[in-house]
Amino acid sequence: MGSLFRSEEMTLAQLYLQSDSAYYCISELGELGLVQFRDLNPDVNAFQRRYVNDVRRCDEMERRLRFLEKEIEKADIEISDNGDMPDAPPPANMIELETQFDKLELEIREINSNQERLNRNFLELTELRHILWQTANFFAEAEVAMVGGDIQRTDDEAALLEDVRTGSSPLSFVAGVIGRERVPTFERLLWRACRGNVFLKYQEIDGELRDPVTGDPMRKCVFILFFQGDQLRSRVKKICEGFRATQYPCPDTAAERREMAMGVATRIEDLSTVLSQTRDHRYRVLQAIAKNIRAWMIKVKKIKAIYHTLNMLNVDVTQKCLIGECWCPVTDLDEIQYALRRGHERSGSSVMPILNVMPTPMNPPTYNKVNKFTTGFQNIIDAYGVASYREVNPALFSIITFPFLFAVMFGDMGHGLLMFLFALVMVIKEKKLGSSKGGEIFSTFFGGRYIILLMGAFSMYTGFVYNDCFSKSFNIFGSSWNTSSLSHVTKATPDTVQLSLDSDFNHHNPYPFGLDPIWQVATNKLTFTNSYKMKMSVTLGVIQMMFGVILGLFNHVYFRRYINIIGSFIPEVLFLGGIFGYLVFMIFFKWVAVSSSFRPATGGAPSLLIMLINMFLSFGNVAEAEKFYDGQAQVQSFLVVIAVLAVPWMLLMKPIYLIMQHKKKTASEAYVAFGGDNEDATPSLQDDGDQVIQHSEHSGNHEEPFSTGDTFVHQGIHTIEFCLGCISNTASYLRLWALSLAHAELSEVLWNMMFHLGLHMAGGLGYIAVFIVFAIWAALTIAILLIMEGLSAFLHALRLHWVEFNGKFYAGEGYKFQPFSFALILEGGSDD
Repeated sequence: MGSLFRSEEMTLAQLYLQSDSAYYCISELGELGLVQFRDLNPDVNAFQRRYVNDVRRCDEMERRLRFLEKEIEKADIEISDNGDMPDAPPPANMIELETQFDKLELEIREINSNQERLNRNFLELTELRHILWQTANFFAEAEVAMVGGDIQRTDDEAALLEDVRTGSSPLSFVAGVIGRERVPTFERLLWRACRGNVFLKYQEIDGELRDPVTGDPMRKCVFILFFQGDQLRSRVKKICEGFRATQYPCPDTAAERREMAMGVATRIEDLSTVLSQTRDHRYRVLQAIAKNIRAWMIKVKKIKAIYHTLNMLNVDVTQKCLIGECWCPVTDLDEIQYALRRGHERSGSSVMPILNVMPTPMNPPTYNKVNKFTTGFQNIIDAYGVASYREVNPALFSIITFPFLFAVMFGDMGHGLLMFLFALVMVIKEKKLGSSKGGEIFSTFFGGRYIILLMGAFSMYTGFVYNDCFSKSFNIFGSSWNTSSLSHVTKATPDTVQLSLDSDFNHHNPYPFGLDPIWQVATNKLTFTNSYKMKMSVTLGVIQMMFGVILGLFNHVYFRRYINIIGSFIPEVLFLGGIFGYLVFMIFFKWVAVSSSFRPATGGAPSLLIMLINMFLSFGNVAEAEKFYDGQAQVQSFLVVIAVLAVPWMLLMKPIYLIMQHKKKTASEAYVAFGGDNEDATPSLQDDGDQVIQHSEHSGNHEEPFSTGDTFVHQGIHTIEFCLGCISNTASYLRLWALSLAHAELSEVLWNMMFHLGLHMAGGLGYIAVFIVFAIWAALTIAILLIMEGLSAFLHALRLHWVEFNGKFYAGEGYKFQPFSFALILEGGSDD
């Protein structure tokens, strides 16, 4: 956890790699994933870098692999994934991979081309067979109609059939296939263009036809057009071409049509055999590719990443050595040296790589070592802002505070249990679920599974404190209230009992843990729980804000900004503690010292809110009705004076000190410029911390010019923000009470309006209604109370951490450490 409290100490190192071993050394560093390279050629165009041709070759290989992967997905073949992570192959193997991928691509394209051609021929033969069948049926109907006369025909159709049968008129006909959706328009245009001198007969094809290219189903119709004359033939042909209707030759005599149909059937049977063999061969080839394509993709991505990184290095004048700069953790320098040694051994080079640590004024990146448990909490903090280098990281404390504040708003044993079980399933099956593709929403839930797990566990705890489970209470230890006096019990109905709990009830020892279950039936339950949760919210808020101010002390001490301790930290503690810390103390004091039977002249216990307001409005005076203890006026006056004095202290001390230091530094530099020395210069309270860390906290290679006005303005803004923020932030923590109240009331409404009704139905109808009402109640509970209310509580807890907690100490002005890591590249988490 030490690394999570502060980021890892980083250093800038210089790499000297021989050209022959550079590829292998970078490969080993990519496997290690602990080095972030700096681009030493920012002004060089990407197309002018040394290894641009190798990157293009990798792009071409990736294109071919994506084509093969797409074909595998079309064939519904599962890509095998055994979890192996092959190493990056040597540069000499790139030619072999290129040749192999080129050969496979050509083979698959050739198979696809042949299959497409065969499918097109199969479609044409199938359409021709249907044309021959429909034409034969049409002429057969004509013979039956002329001989038997039992088929009703129109006058035009009967005359046409008579001419066809006797051959008395030189009619011609054209047969073909057209899409079903184009038939009505096709028929209208023929009628208008040919002025009714064309007879059209069409019939839909029963079997399903498929597009030879895409494989999508098509619906078509067979048509026969009768006309007379060459002029109409030309016009009909143009109309058919315009509607993309396919025309097929059809013999005039029945014998020729039967002979052609037999030949077509034979060709279709042979073509079906060839198509089946082609599909089997394509499937076998793609199945063999599917076994290796993942490993090939990993190899190509690693090669491409290596050459991208090599393009960031400089080449020395001899063209035999590559020079690079990288950020790396100080604690992992030995592992980096060992990785470079392994790359040197793999390459067989005679020159060892050199890793030289060098000082720099640049701001290092922030690197927090995380695991699968802490990653989600670190991402929450990084979404607000990446921590400045080596400052205190709030993610360590958010592991507890974030789910706890969520649970304060979401407290319910039943709802917490459901959330806990949902997250527990994802944790137990994380390997299986991690490899599946469930969409963006599921990936978000899966990534935060440990956060949800803790939120569910803490919600069960706070639900136990609230004694609330699906809006009902558990009587585990027995009520501590004495309700034997029936004078305080009001029977509203024969089934319900309402009572108002007050000090007249003789109660025994306090309930062992959480709320007494008798509050469930008390009429003043809401009044009591509102007061309890409101005070708890203020208490938790002030404690967390004070903790944030104390964490700022750790930053001031670590960076040796001692003036911040005297000019900021101490007045902040005095202001926050003198007003709101005293309020929290009085909350506990009232719980402990003021009994429920305390009845001064006003008839009730003093109000803490009135007490806080009168601390300022009635300075030095405390009314007898509002008095909690002896000497209260003197204590409150002292605290108000301390809080008021803390404001100018915070506003003026640091700017005045910085101005004095700047004048002393200017005078010292002028004295040195005229030939003096500066050996007796006094140390500054604003130490830059170079003895603690290697690099300056601030980025940049030059110091900003000092400005007196800017110093006062900056400190003034900080003072106003802190003083007003203490008030607004304390009020902001009341959202803990508000959302807890809303969650409890919604849960109670759902129970009373839904499930409670089903339980009170009698007879056989009641048994059926229970199941129906339970299903509706469960669906609304999950949709509203778990998902919507859970998301609302999550967002409010997020705001409390980002604004109220982080705002007290967290700068968040750093930039994230992005190492050259093959694991991140393959997961899509790196730009490379």
